[in-house]
Amino acid sequence: MKVLEKLKKEWFILGMMVAIALAIVTPNVGKTDGWLRLDIVTSLGIALVFFLHGLGLSPQAIKAGLSNWKLHIYVQLATFVVYPLLWVIFGDQFLAFMPAPLAFGFCYLFSLPSTVSSSVTMTSVGKGNVPGAIFNASLSSIIGVFITPALIEAFMGLQGANMNFWEAVLDIGKLLLVPMALGQLLRPYLVAWTTRHKAIVGKLDKYVIILIVYNAFCDSVINGIWTQFSTRLLLLSIAICIVVLLIMVHGIQWGARCCGFELSDEVAAVFCGTKKTLAAGIPMAKVIFGSDPNLGMLLLPIMLYHPLQIFYCAMIANRYAAKAENKATVATSS
Repeated sequence: MKVLEKLKKEWFILGMMVAIALAIVTPNVGKTDGWLRLDIVTSLGIALVFFLHGLGLSPQAIKAGLSNWKLHIYVQLATFVVYPLLWVIFGDQFLAFMPAPLAFGFCYLFSLPSTVSSSVTMTSVGKGNVPGAIFNASLSSIIGVFITPALIEAFMGLQGANMNFWEAVLDIGKLLLVPMALGQLLRPYLVAWTTRHKAIVGKLDKYVIILIVYNAFCDSVINGIWTQFSTRLLLLSIAICIVVLLIMVHGIQWGARCCGFELSDEVAAVFCGTKKTLAAGIPMAKVIFGSDPNLGMLLLPIMLYHPLQIFYCAMIANRYAAKAENKATVATSS
């Protein structure tokens, strides 16, 4: 029973693993232009997910977090400056020790915006500044539409890769921002419905991601890219993700304390500044890299990083919650 409960709790990670396994044995079913037409299905699913994100964004909560400019600058610099610097410093080493598509997968990981839902959820669990987290996670998603393609063009362009920047920005904007804006416009009319169906709405993005993963890995299997991928490279990729996560989490903690942040702002900074989005990252990759047969390998770093960041940040959130409770107990007793 404990095993079943654990599997039920971690169904999303299990679902991605099942999708990869199915892609290995049934690549023709889920490939782009296959009979399931997952390329079309997932595009519609992505639009629906970000429409629902727009419905869920409270203007009042965003306004409440606007004034904390010190926190906003800190989080956005961590997301779009510190992370990309890792590629600037270590990019040549990545390219020297692993296939180029996998190395560029790490480049893509470092260039992505923050998550929305899990950043806010972790901040809430850790008793942090939730309005600040909502504002920063939302801001990161919006400006990431422009900054992520720009970083990819700059980094991969230096390696001879070609990308039409403005075309990518326009396509990502249509895919993500237009549905989100429409959701904001219709929020007064539909927010009650989404609240009533919160359990289903909250899982929809994960269902779409699983389908995208299946589609991407079916394409990669069809094109035979995994013949160049070894167990050693997989373990190396996992190790790199763990090291990067530890450096960023504890580096941002240290920096927040040096900047004199209150504990609640430190919590928001840690969870918004260290996260990388899988929900927006996979659809953005489909736009930026198009029908690249190496898409499965390009996506592998973010797919590995996502469950690691959720797991480790959940542990950190629980520690922050205990610290906040102890602080409140001391204040009450005194």
